[in-house]
Amino acid sequence: MEGRVPEDLAVVVDADGAIMVWSDGARRLLGYEPAEIVGRPVGDLLAARLPESTRRHAAEGRRWAGEVALWHRDGNRVVVRLQGTPLLDAQGRRLWLVTGTVPAYTAARVDRAPLPLWDLTLARLPVPVAVYDRDARLVAANESMTEVMGRSEEEMKGLTLWEIEPNPPFDAYDRLQREVLRTGEMVFHEEHGKAPGEIRPHAWSMFMSPLKDETGAVLGMSATVFDTTEQYWARRRLAVLNEASLRIGSTLDVTRTAEEMAEVAVAGGFADFVTVDLLESVALGDEPAPLPPDTPVTLRRTAQRSVLEGCPESVVASGATTRYPAGALPLRTLTAGRGARHRPGDPELREWLTASPGRAESVSRHLIHSVMMVPLRARGVTLGLVHFLRHRTPDPFSEDDLVLAEDIVARAAVSVDNARRFTRERRTALALQRSLLPDRLPRLAAMDLAYRYLPTGAGADLGGDWFDVIPLSGARVALVVGDVVGHGIHASATMGRLRTAVRTLADVDLAPDELLTQLDDLVIRLDREEGPEARGSEEASGQVGATCLYAVYDPVSRRCTMARAGHPPPALVTPDGDVRFLDVPAGPPLGLGGLPFEAVEVQLEENSLLALYTNGLIEAGGHDIEIGTALLRRALGSPAATLEETCDRVLSTLPAGRPTDDIVLMLARTAVLDAGKVRTWQLPPDPAAVARARKMTGEQLAEWGLAEAEFATELIVSELVTNALRYGGAPIELRLIRDATLICEVSDGSSTAPHLRRARVFDEGGRGLLLVAQLAERWGTRQTPTGKTIWTEQSLPTGV
Repeated sequence: MEGRVPEDLAVVVDADGAIMVWSDGARRLLGYEPAEIVGRPVGDLLAARLPESTRRHAAEGRRWAGEVALWHRDGNRVVVRLQGTPLLDAQGRRLWLVTGTVPAYTAARVDRAPLPLWDLTLARLPVPVAVYDRDARLVAANESMTEVMGRSEEEMKGLTLWEIEPNPPFDAYDRLQREVLRTGEMVFHEEHGKAPGEIRPHAWSMFMSPLKDETGAVLGMSATVFDTTEQYWARRRLAVLNEASLRIGSTLDVTRTAEEMAEVAVAGGFADFVTVDLLESVALGDEPAPLPPDTPVTLRRTAQRSVLEGCPESVVASGATTRYPAGALPLRTLTAGRGARHRPGDPELREWLTASPGRAESVSRHLIHSVMMVPLRARGVTLGLVHFLRHRTPDPFSEDDLVLAEDIVARAAVSVDNARRFTRERRTALALQRSLLPDRLPRLAAMDLAYRYLPTGAGADLGGDWFDVIPLSGARVALVVGDVVGHGIHASATMGRLRTAVRTLADVDLAPDELLTQLDDLVIRLDREEGPEARGSEEASGQVGATCLYAVYDPVSRRCTMARAGHPPPALVTPDGDVRFLDVPAGPPLGLGGLPFEAVEVQLEENSLLALYTNGLIEAGGHDIEIGTALLRRALGSPAATLEETCDRVLSTLPAGRPTDDIVLMLARTAVLDAGKVRTWQLPPDPAAVARARKMTGEQLAEWGLAEAEFATELIVSELVTNALRYGGAPIELRLIRDATLICEVSDGSSTAPHLRRARVFDEGGRGLLLVAQLAERWGTRQTPTGKTIWTEQSLPTGV
């Protein structure tokens, strides 16, 4: 179809072929609104290939004119005659001004008189256009320009801009005009501001182009002004939206995410005061409860931000709860799920404001004149309500502002919901992890204990660090610290399984190196069992792995035996304050298999301090291990009154903020059992030794004031010594230890462990261990370098 070209058709295309300016005439011709066409390639509009001459002139940067086929928004082809005029922006890049008229200028000198070929159509073009001579004095201006300037053409002729309007920003325009006349290069300038009496700022794009003759001499210049207010505000809205995308959701913390949304809205000049109220369940990280109709709802003020320091507009403090009564405007907005704009004069808003004297006083004092309420919804669930208020900004919120607010809130809602879910899952993982760790450390005669456990504060998940203190037979104690590879519930569950396995193996009284070997096999089995189908192989993948340090301390001999599997070595602080890291062979991490572990034995002085820890302590803040160990050495070397103070001193060396990896620190100050509480006898391999052992046991118990336990203990000693003589061999040793319980140990030279069995009616033997198990509270056996030891524990009589 043939299209009649509107008189005010004007389009500006940048060097990349993208549309910069779209006039109202272009909108009427092709049906596209500026918001949906600005920024798109101009090639999207071409319905046919440009004529050869037009393409050639455009490629050479020359003015062109001709018929062009374009696509209308409704899908029809429109054929119009257009003209393209080359321009240059401030960076020297070529722009094109495309119009529907063909303005022409003669090469004659322009000297304070209208150009001979000043086109009538151009004079009536709705786009403001003015022509100036070589002295920057006005020669001609069309009707649109006179309206913008507020003066007639006759009043302005022969004057410079500074003489027409000696106020900013016309002084800057005058300087730009003289720059064009001096350099002969086009200048593009954007300006936005508020005219007198206007509420909403306007924006203009100005093209100042030199007028040259055929020799290139500058005869004058033209100024073309385009109203780009809609594009300006569209860019402002997009900038706020882009800032929201970049800043909101930087953490997985519900409160911080709400604060970021309020900060973006206020810092971007969109609102003067913003509040974010979340349902209490959401603020706590729980699932949001459904909103029952006509029922008051309690929300928590999670964030608020104001252009004024201290948020004086607020009548609810951050962190406090606020109640939306049934039927109140905020509650209706919340249940409706759609945002709304209000002015203080609106009856609905006035009813809500007058219901609270403090709220009404704040609105009156700060002259709040425009309010928006937007529900915070994500994945079809309502999370809370956001209030946007204006008092310093004179413009009321527009419909476009409401659309922008809903976009910002929608983006923030997803981040808030993600943070809420993370909070809930992290709380679950933390509860699981804490349930798998000791509630409290046991009270032991062998040592004093203190510990610190700091879960990770990273955005990922909890780690798998663990620790344990296990009482063993003979008043000994085992100390365990470990670290599972990975994070999250899976790591916590693996940690729980390993801790249970260590306690089970420790109860069998395995040596540290043997215990780590058994634990290594367990980790390999776990790795194979947890995904062979997914891996398609029976080989271990190394997805399940851990490090571990296992130490056993004997308060009778003061010997500490320890082994480690890829774990940091323990630190030892001697009674005189010397700090050193024990040289314990590292061993491979658990889960590799095929490599041995090596145990070392250290003689400890009384009141020595052992420090066991995970790598999160010495690698906190991302610094090198050498720096971490040096900080730990310095903290341990500083004297402190209690172990608790020492723990705090060590943790004070960590960088500020929550750790990025789990941290475990366990301190153990060694003690030695008093010699009067331990009695040892060497027994000959003679049946008569049984009676002698019973006699010595009774005498020792009487000396300890444990006469009530004599009968049962003598019977236990008799059975154990008899078994040692019958099934074991030399050397045979009897040891009694008075600790929190009465401990009886019989050692022999055989490594064969006895087994408890039920004797038949006519069996002559087999009842000894059954009798021991009945009399003792606990009993067991452990291997020794020379054979084995059978031990029992009995509760001390009340009051002893």
